[in-house]
Amino acid sequence: MNQRVIGSVPVSPIGLGGMPLSIDGRPSRDQAIATILAAIDAGVTFIDTADSYTMEEDGQGHNESLIAEALALR
Repeated sequence: MNQRVIGSVPVSPIGLGGMPLSIDGRPSRDQAIATILAAIDAGVTFIDTADSYTMEEDGQGHNESLIAEALALR
């Protein structure tokens, strides 16, 4: 995948939005990890996340933890 530069960091022009992986109606943890890994395998290097992407019972940071878990596998 082609890259673009934001500041001095090259990133993919297509990113993965992490919010649907952590809010109400989200996929299972395994499906979410598989989605993140599929995006990485397709060349995505830009992943949007925020600590507010969560359901109340999860507490803040669910989305970051999920993405960090997937990135650790690569």
